[in-house]
Amino acid sequence: MYVARLLGPWLKHPFWRSAFEVDEDDARRIRASGIDAVVIDTSRGLDLDTEAPAAHPAGDAAAPARAPRPPAGDTSTVDFRDEIIRARRICEEGYSVVSGLFTQARLGEAVDPERALPLVEAINRSVLRNPAAMLSVARLKTADTYTYLHSVSTCALMTALARTLGLDEEQTREAGMGGLLHDLGKAVMPMDVLNKPGRLTDEEFTVIRQHPVAGERMLREAGVGNQAVLDIALHHHEKVDGSGYPDRLAGDAISLMARMGAVCDVYDAVTSDRPYKQGWDPAEALGRMVSWEGHFDMDVLKALIRSLGIYPVGALVRLASQRLAVVTAQTPGALLKPTVKAFYSLKSNTQIHVREIDLAAPGCQDRILGPESPSNWNFRNLEKLWMP
Repeated sequence: MYVARLLGPWLKHPFWRSAFEVDEDDARRIRASGIDAVVIDTSRGLDLDTEAPAAHPAGDAAAPARAPRPPAGDTSTVDFRDEIIRARRICEEGYSVVSGLFTQARLGEAVDPERALPLVEAINRSVLRNPAAMLSVARLKTADTYTYLHSVSTCALMTALARTLGLDEEQTREAGMGGLLHDLGKAVMPMDVLNKPGRLTDEEFTVIRQHPVAGERMLREAGVGNQAVLDIALHHHEKVDGSGYPDRLAGDAISLMARMGAVCDVYDAVTSDRPYKQGWDPAEALGRMVSWEGHFDMDVLKALIRSLGIYPVGALVRLASQRLAVVTAQTPGALLKPTVKAFYSLKSNTQIHVREIDLAAPGCQDRILGPESPSNWNFRNLEKLWMP
């Protein structure tokens, strides 16, 4: 049978996908889980002796398996430019989903996190097809859209990081969902404090520091029982030296998922334009984060760097040929040699005809000397050089 929907407590079933064709092993896992019933799609799988799709109790025997079908949604590797188009649509959908959850919270209504599961699945599939596309698109946000798209971007970063760390499918799903919901508590923070265009006072910072506690409480009240998701919401601002909040946890007392959440949350925050500051260049941000002693789990941060590249897509770099360039693609197995587009001459201090350079190509004599900050050059809209 082809399962079109799983009915039961959200995040308590053992599957990343919510729609797929079951085999005998899947059927056993469904019956052993907290799933109440399944809805089958008879146009894509076998049916009982009825004509219409039906919901079948999960404990019933499954129908005989047919020839295997591919997982729901295309997860084959695709070109960066092709995936950019889908990643844009997913981010638009993500903005709508997250803003809806925040609105429910602000109105004092019980939030419905289950509506976010298809979005997490879509982000995961995009990361599987081409991680650079989703991670790059999700980073692009304005100060006005930051609150909601930050959640989408953190979800994508958590998914990619989980895969780099070798976590299994269930853990990857938990990491993605935790990333998407980690800042839900900000929905009940005062808007004038949340969007203040300047440094917070001690009193205002004390208020903002309550958002992890508020977010975890709202998720529990919404029926979320997954400990990893709850822990990411509550402890993504803890630091390994014990100076974080809300519980001042240190070292291994902070779960792996929360340590992942801390790295992904900060990376997206510092690379995004906020009401009070312009975002840092991606490579510049990673370099600064590495220098913050006692803040992050360095093994987790290094895994994020492997996910993104030492010079992530969109990073501004200085070349040995005395040109400035923007990174447009990663080279597997060669983190220091991405593909770039050179567009500015440092010798003449003028823009030049854009030239694409594969730094890993045989015979290429050019190389990256280091990152540059776009703000130092007054460059704007560099994404036009790498976005299709």
